[in-house]
Amino acid sequence: MNNKKRIVIIGATSAMAEHCARIWVKGTSTDITLVGRDAARIERVAADLKVRSPESSFQVLEAEFLDPAAIQATVDNIISAGAVDIVLIAHGSLPEQADCQDNLLAAKNALDINGISPVLYAEAFAKFMLHAGRGTIALIGSVAGDRGRKSNYVYGAAKGMVTRYAQGMQHRFAGTGVKVVLIKPGPTDTPMTAHLKSQGAKMASVEDVARQIVNGIESGKTVVYAPGKWMIIMMIIRHLPTFIFNKMDI
Repeated sequence: MNNKKRIVIIGATSAMAEHCARIWVKGTSTDITLVGRDAARIERVAADLKVRSPESSFQVLEAEFLDPAAIQATVDNIISAGAVDIVLIAHGSLPEQADCQDNLLAAKNALDINGISPVLYAEAFAKFMLHAGRGTIALIGSVAGDRGRKSNYVYGAAKGMVTRYAQGMQHRFAGTGVKVVLIKPGPTDTPMTAHLKSQGAKMASVEDVARQIVNGIESGKTVVYAPGKWMIIMMIIRHLPTFIFNKMDI
């Protein structure tokens, strides 16, 4: 009998997802399915994980992230191999706000990949987990989704959708064996934020953020701010009166 924990990572080439995978395979035998848009990059991630955990098993899937029928087919294929314990939905991109304001196609693409695509993947896994009576869906949102700000409101709106969708799923699955964990990272030192770091922005290390993500998933938290200080920061920002907030250059 195979007692390995089965984990699926959607967007497995993201730095956060890769570091979460490294934690999951450390010192244990795990079955991990890595899903991404670039087969060569996913294979490199898998090769690194195999060195770290020879006793674990890895499957690599190149997948479509925007077409609903293709998303459903990908999830059906994954589930055909057996029930999933954890699915981490980690893909996305960080668009330039100015580009989205000037180009509606850029705005649509940002909303699709950061909002629509993650929640469609979550919905596709949800019915299978409900049927199995167990499983955890972990969605990476962002602190940017807590309140719209002029510097990134297109990205923030997409992540705000992820937040509302996760909350609805948590309500739906209350009292069942299915858990939904919403992860809200603050600015993190990854390739996606390299341009912000070059501008002097302070970043959390991706290793620390990944550890907090994994710990939050394992403990079944409903919301994980990573680092934890962002829970307090965003509570203050959410509750600032509009006349004060509108004077802020953020």
